[in-house]
Amino acid sequence: MSRAVKHLLIGGLIIMPAGVPTATTANEFKLSIVNPKNLYDPSPNGYSTAVIVPGGAKMAYISGQGGQDSTGALSPDFAVQVKQAYANLRSAIDALGARPDQVAKLTVFVVDHDMSKLEVLTRNVKEMFGETLPAQTLVPVPKLAIDPMLFEVEAIVMLE
Repeated sequence: MSRAVKHLLIGGLIIMPAGVPTATTANEFKLSIVNPKNLYDPSPNGYSTAVIVPGGAKMAYISGQGGQDSTGALSPDFAVQVKQAYANLRSAIDALGARPDQVAKLTVFVVDHDMSKLEVLTRNVKEMFGETLPAQTLVPVPKLAIDPMLFEVEAIVMLE
């Protein structure tokens, strides 16, 4: 590990210990997934406990992506909205010149959340991120920006 500043992202809290930045090689621009053995393993549910972002990496913040298609149409079906929202997130990641394995943190907002929606969420996040699961927080909400919206996802992405 270099002497560069290290960032630890846990549940929406960014911890940035003081350090002296040094030259960083391309190999160091990789997220480190942390799932401590003494905590519940969250990976079957589509997220990681913590993600370490290497010092010197640029960060991008992607605004919440809902389930609207390119015409602005929004399906009334939760699963369809989630699938489209992740497709929209992927388009935003691609536009940054990044990849899904560079996403450090997701925050998802679910209208009228119940346990039946977790399978849909888990399936979609695993399809997009595979084994490199970002840290993630699910926030149940009564309503989103427009009434038909049932799901929204925002992301913090490490750029190389």
